[in-house]
Amino acid sequence: MKLATVRVNGQTQAVVIDGEDAVEVGAPDVGALLSDDAWRHQAAGARGPRHDVTTLDYAPVVPRPSKIICVGLNYRAHILEVGQPLPEYPTLFAKFTPALIGAFDDIHLPDVVEQMDWEAELGVVVGTHAYRIDEAGAEAVIAGYTVCNDVSARDWQLRTAQWLQGKTFAGTTPVGPWLVTPDEAGSVHEITCEVGGKLMQKAITADLVFGPAQLVSYISTILPLEPGDLIMTGTPGGVGHALSPQRWLADGEEVVTRISGVGECRNVCRRG
Repeated sequence: MKLATVRVNGQTQAVVIDGEDAVEVGAPDVGALLSDDAWRHQAAGARGPRHDVTTLDYAPVVPRPSKIICVGLNYRAHILEVGQPLPEYPTLFAKFTPALIGAFDDIHLPDVVEQMDWEAELGVVVGTHAYRIDEAGAEAVIAGYTVCNDVSARDWQLRTAQWLQGKTFAGTTPVGPWLVTPDEAGSVHEITCEVGGKLMQKAITADLVFGPAQLVSYISTILPLEPGDLIMTGTPGGVGHALSPQRWLADGEEVVTRISGVGECRNVCRRG
């Protein structure tokens, strides 16, 4: 099952993708849909207005998650790339909702940022309340997967030992185009990122140090997870910061983030 949040007549609507159509399910967005314990039944039985999928204007799959938890240094190859030891525990940081954009929206390159970098990531969307869930039960907490790019302002991120200021600039983080439920998405994915038509990142999610279920369990030990919460699982090697010479996103460049079995985001960078 694929679920998306789309913009319709100045508002948003949750839809289920049904072949070449998207059917409104009667909720204003996917986050609101997931807050109902019967969301699978509601989506499967959707009878609302239908839209041609080729005309959809995608919002972030969950526009206003209560939490956006991100993971740093979580691909073995990327950790080696930056010269770090494999972590014993996940490195966690946060984003806030103004950072989120839709799967085909423009990425904002703020005038105050000189070193904006790409980071293709698998996103995990939480489907039910979860607190202190063990790893064995964590799979059932996952509503599905989505495509993310943790676009990062490296010159701001590295100003201090805390990363937050470089990770949550407004209008920089594509998420979408939809949520794909685990039964359809599968468990191992190829993840790639193209910048300006050149392949910069390519990996498989089997290279994750901490997989989705481990992350759900670990994070839920710290604080309760709610339906619609987004976990961004980290990026593989190939980021601009690690290149020699370093390379940054430029005005007018297209960033294409793909995850097999999940989908792709296509975003053009705009300076302003």
